[in-house]
Amino acid sequence: MSFVSRLTALSLFALGLLAAPAAAQAQSTVVLTGKINGKTADTVAVSLREHPLDPKEQLTYARVDGKGEFRLAVKVDGPTKADLVYGDDVAGLWLEPGTNLDVRFKGEDLATTVKFKGKGAEANTYLADFDERFVENDGFQVLPDNISLYEGPFLSFLDYRRKEEMKFLQDVQEDPNVSAAFRNYTKAEIDYSYANDRLTFQDLREQVVATEGRLKMSGTYYDFLNDAALLNNPDAYQNESYQEFLLNYVHYAAATAGRKKGDPEFYQMCYNLAKEKLQGPMKPVIMGRVLQESFRFGHVKMSAAMLEDFRGSVDQKNQFYPFLKADFDKHKDFAIGSPAPSFKLVSAKGDSVSLQDLRGKLVYVNFWRTTSGLALRDLPYAQELAKKFNGQNIVFVNIALDENEPAWRQLVASKKLTGMHLRAPGGQRGPLARAYMLQEVPAYFLIAEDGTFLNTRPKRLSSRAAVDEIKESFGKASTYSSALPTGK
Repeated sequence: MSFVSRLTALSLFALGLLAAPAAAQAQSTVVLTGKINGKTADTVAVSLREHPLDPKEQLTYARVDGKGEFRLAVKVDGPTKADLVYGDDVAGLWLEPGTNLDVRFKGEDLATTVKFKGKGAEANTYLADFDERFVENDGFQVLPDNISLYEGPFLSFLDYRRKEEMKFLQDVQEDPNVSAAFRNYTKAEIDYSYANDRLTFQDLREQVVATEGRLKMSGTYYDFLNDAALLNNPDAYQNESYQEFLLNYVHYAAATAGRKKGDPEFYQMCYNLAKEKLQGPMKPVIMGRVLQESFRFGHVKMSAAMLEDFRGSVDQKNQFYPFLKADFDKHKDFAIGSPAPSFKLVSAKGDSVSLQDLRGKLVYVNFWRTTSGLALRDLPYAQELAKKFNGQNIVFVNIALDENEPAWRQLVASKKLTGMHLRAPGGQRGPLARAYMLQEVPAYFLIAEDGTFLNTRPKRLSSRAAVDEIKESFGKASTYSSALPTGK
C-alpha cells in the first residue's frame, strides 16, 4: 500500500495521481533501474494518472530479464506521485525531472522490502518508511477499530497520530536532498488526512457502527473548517488527500444547507459551493469531480446544464471539458431522467405487456434467470414486496432472461409465482439485455411514472432498505422536473 493509500471515508471515486497542470512544464524523462530478488513476474511498471479527471491510468512497462533486472524510463511533467507495480503488489513513488533511481526488492513482497539508491532516493525512502510505520499499522487508521470511539477519544487519536507523523517526517523538512515540492506534499498528506478523517467521522461511524445511532457532535467539532487556508492551499495541490478533502467538504456543506444525496439539487449545490468557495488549480478539478458524480447519480438534464456552465465560465482553455464530455456521454443513457429502453414482451399468462402500458406507475424491474441461484433466492422477496405495496401506484416486473421458455413457464407455475412475469427472448445475449447493458443477474431498475430512470441501482429486493427507498420514490420524477433549470 502506498503513502497516499490511507483510507478516507465516503470517497465516490478511487483516486490516482493528481498531476501538475499539463501546461506547467515541459516533459522530462526519469529513469528507474533495478533488480528483483526472486522474480515472480516478467514485467514491472510505473503507473501514472496524467489528468485528474481522466480515469485511465498510464502504465509504462519494462521487461524483467532472467537475472531479475530491469530498466524503465517514464515521462513526467514535473514533481509527481506515481506507483511502482509488480504483479499484484504496489509501492508509492515520488518522481521529479532528473530522478534516476536504483530500485531493489523481493519479488514476493514489493511494498515492505523496496530499497532505493540514486537521485531521488531520499524522498522515496521516506515514502516507504512512512507506509510501514503508519499506513500499514491499523492502530494509526480510522478503520477498523478507531471508528468506534466517541468524539473526545477520536480527536485525541487524530491529534496523537498527527503529532507522531510530524515527528517522523521532521527530517524531511530539513533534508536538503528533497525538493520543496516533496516537502509540501508530505505536509499536505498529514494535514489533509487529519482534516478528512475528522470531517467524515460522523457519517462513517453511522454507517459502520450499526449498534448505535448517529453520534451527536459538540458545537465546536466542525470549527476547524472555518480556516480559509484549509480550503485554498496552493502548496497542497499535488496531494490526493487534499483533493478528497475538498470533495468531501462540498458534500458536507451541501448537507449542512439541508440537501441530501437523494435530493434533486444536491449536486447542483455542491457544484455551486465549489465554484463559490474554491480558488486556484483545485477549483476546476473539484467542480469536475462533482460533475462526474452528477453524471452517475444526478439528473441528466441538470448534469448537462452544469457541464455547459463549466465549459463557458470555468474551463475556457478546454483543459477539462473533453474528459468531462466523454464521461457524460458514457453515462447519460442510464442517468436519472433518461428514458428507459422500451420493451414489449409476452407474460407467463400469455398476454403482451409493454413498458408504455405501465406509464403512470412506478416500475420496479427485476431481471433474473431460472438458472441463477442468487436470482431465485430473491424471488420470494419480490412476492413479499408486491404484497406490501398492493393497491399502490407501483408494479413489480420480473423479466426472465431465459432462452428455454418451457423451463421458465414450468418454474413460474410450480413455484406459484404471483405478479407480473415476462420473458425476454435471446436471454442475456438478447436485444433487451443489451439495451439495459446487463452483465449479470439479478439486476434491478427503478423506473419513474414518466418512463425515465429513477434509479439504475436500487436496493435489492431482499434488502430491508428497499421498502423505504420505494416509498420515497413515488412522485420523485416530478420533483426532479420542478427543480430543473428553466429552459433546459
